[in-house]
Amino acid sequence: MNTAEAFLVAMTVVFALPYLVWRLADIDAWAPLVVVQILAGIALGPGVLGQWWPDLHAVVFTPPVIQALNGVAWWAVMLFVFIAGIELDLGAAWRHRRETGTTAALALGVPLLAGGVAACGGLMTSGWIGPAALPWQFVVGVGMACAVTALPILVLFLERLSLLREPMGQRILRYASLDDILIWAVMALILMDWQRMGHQAAFLLGFGLLAWAMRVLMRCVAEQDRWYLAPVWLAVCALAADWAGLHYMVGAFLAGAVLDADLFDRAAMDTLRHHVLMLLMPVFFLSTGLRTHWSVQGADVLIAALVLLVASVGGKLLGVRLAGHVLGWSSAEARLVGWLLQTKALIMIIFANILLDRQVITADAFTALLLMAVGSTMLTVPMAAPLLARLRGRLGSALWT
Repeated sequence: MNTAEAFLVAMTVVFALPYLVWRLADIDAWAPLVVVQILAGIALGPGVLGQWWPDLHAVVFTPPVIQALNGVAWWAVMLFVFIAGIELDLGAAWRHRRETGTTAALALGVPLLAGGVAACGGLMTSGWIGPAALPWQFVVGVGMACAVTALPILVLFLERLSLLREPMGQRILRYASLDDILIWAVMALILMDWQRMGHQAAFLLGFGLLAWAMRVLMRCVAEQDRWYLAPVWLAVCALAADWAGLHYMVGAFLAGAVLDADLFDRAAMDTLRHHVLMLLMPVFFLSTGLRTHWSVQGADVLIAALVLLVASVGGKLLGVRLAGHVLGWSSAEARLVGWLLQTKALIMIIFANILLDRQVITADAFTALLLMAVGSTMLTVPMAAPLLARLRGRLGSALWT
């Protein structure tokens, strides 16, 4: 096969295989399509397909094909993170700052601490910590990976549970939105290159000035023109952040976060997010799967993933339970919020990709984090749906205040 044919074979498999498994197995109740796509990416990577059928893997996933897939994946994930930044509602978070701040702080801090302890306790060895990482970068990076909430996937789950437009759904989005800001701030700190402080200072100064100008420009043009300007703004910010020694995804998130959601029609933005998820993000999952390795020991990777899953889920549930105690919630309400906020999926995978790119973690640690994210996401709806049904039956309309 030539490169074009191999690329098209890879694209056919990555779109067809997860859909067929998901639809024929009828597993949507506990494994949404996005989870199956992530698992398919792992299965097609060197850790599974590359081990079982190395010749087939080598024929299809040649270096030029991987390079082409990576280009599509980079743009896909930048668009996805950009949309997540736009959808942040910082005004609502400020209006409910005591409740939002308390919940977000504990929902982030406790699993971060639990994940950091897990990193210190068993993972700080040559097989897990990246060659370019300082110990604190590895510990904080793994801890933050355990604390992440996948805001875009949370939106999909809230839609499925008929909570998205309800007051409780909006509350949960506020908590996740504030945590998103803190997560990317910590990521920027982890990636801080002290030898390139001049570049980073120039980026922050230039970004502040350009963000102000872009906000003014967006208000002055018609909405149709805003849709054309948005990808230009995204590309410029991503390029500048990468040049500064941070990461292009940090720039993509900041590019969206400084734009107000009311600049764009909500229905159109929902449609764009859906299309990016359906048409582009599967390529990102495939390229992510191609980075999974099991060179330590397969069992060790699975054990590490389980330890991280316990730290992640347990820490999130405990943190939200503490917040609920402070704010006077019922235990059932705190459990519901905790199970919804613990979903990891895409944002954690993006976070782990950045850590791998910057050699903060190894490919084996990345694989363990990836498996943890899949397990966390698969637990969300099966655990949250019964809790929600009981709360609706017991409290009725009081649940939505």
